[in-house]
Amino acid sequence: MILSNISVPLLGLVDTAVIGHLSEASFLAGVALGSMVINLLFWLAGFLRMSTTGLVAQAYGQNSPQGLMQELKGAAFLAIIIATILLLCSPFISQVMGYFLSGSEAAIGHAQTYFNIRIYSAPAALLNMVILAWMLGTQFSKGTLLIVLVTNITNIILDVLFVVLFEWQVEGAAMASVVADYIGLFAALILLKVRFIKHSLSFAALLKVPLRGMARSLKLNRDIFIRSLFLQLCFAFMTYYGGILGDVTLAANAVLLNFLLLVSFALDGIAYAVEAKVGQAKGRKKAQAIHLWVVIGRFWAFAFACLYSLVFIVFGSIIIGLLTDLPDVLSTAENYLIWSILLPPIASFCFLYDGVFVGLTRAKEMRNTMIFSALVGFAGVFAVSYQWGNHGLWLAMTCFMALRGLTLAKKYHDAWRSRQLLQ
Repeated sequence: MILSNISVPLLGLVDTAVIGHLSEASFLAGVALGSMVINLLFWLAGFLRMSTTGLVAQAYGQNSPQGLMQELKGAAFLAIIIATILLLCSPFISQVMGYFLSGSEAAIGHAQTYFNIRIYSAPAALLNMVILAWMLGTQFSKGTLLIVLVTNITNIILDVLFVVLFEWQVEGAAMASVVADYIGLFAALILLKVRFIKHSLSFAALLKVPLRGMARSLKLNRDIFIRSLFLQLCFAFMTYYGGILGDVTLAANAVLLNFLLLVSFALDGIAYAVEAKVGQAKGRKKAQAIHLWVVIGRFWAFAFACLYSLVFIVFGSIIIGLLTDLPDVLSTAENYLIWSILLPPIASFCFLYDGVFVGLTRAKEMRNTMIFSALVGFAGVFAVSYQWGNHGLWLAMTCFMALRGLTLAKKYHDAWRSRQLLQ
């Protein structure tokens, strides 16, 4: 799971490196803005992955082939509906971007160009999310690795082909992602059929519209959606306020956010493994096994986080230089590198406990702690530190991550001590 997850931010690093070596900072700023909007929309639908993993893992623990099929059909059906809505609304969203995005006129124009192309990957991206979650829930981590590698290697090759060789600039970066997502979906469907054979499931049964069990799934998805909304608003504000500070700061933050993504996706690899194991243990009604996986996951999350901080201390400036050769962006990013070094150990526990609560399918606690952390840890801290400019923005993000971990840890240990983990 760590290997499959880490390839996602590595792709982001390649995107940034390819665009970051074009002639103007506005190209990188524009892709950062366009990616922010796409990520906001796609990750708002992140409940598809989170709820599916938890529910499938519990059905897997109960040895229920019918449950495995039902959860996959329900999530895939919902993914198609959401993707259709996004495509229908995309012209309106693109127009609204011109009014609300911060940045230069050139950067906003590039952002709209990127969005108008990239949004066509919505059906593939959301269905991939569901299939990856289902494979994770059935503990088929090799399948998730293969799908992500196919998608991201294709994207990297097409990035170089379209942007560097064909000189399609922003359009090339967006088109590479769209083509790669659909190739990834094709690979996912092949692996899904292989997994179906193992569980004696009928691939043709996927075509039947799911109705059973939708109410429980929708309630769970509602709470995870609200949780994801507040999370994405915090990250979107990072990009928005960076635009207010200028294209150079916006581009520098885009570079440094790749460091955070590199950390978050690697730590999510541990969290995903914990999701599957905790969900399976809950399906088997084994509270002690749940706690064992939490303890193991907590150790490895913190260990890997410290390793990342060490890597950024030693190689941080070198990595920034690989991502961009624009002098102003280089110097600005290096001024704020300290936050990329401090964040991993501080943020490690919020990623781990997110995985725990997904496996337990206790989305209400995830929703409430996220809202509290966003309002107090991010908005509250930024309100008193905004005069420090970009340092104040990164301080708010750091406090937000810390508070997420602390509040989730308290909720978990309260449930453990009161013997309510299996509820």
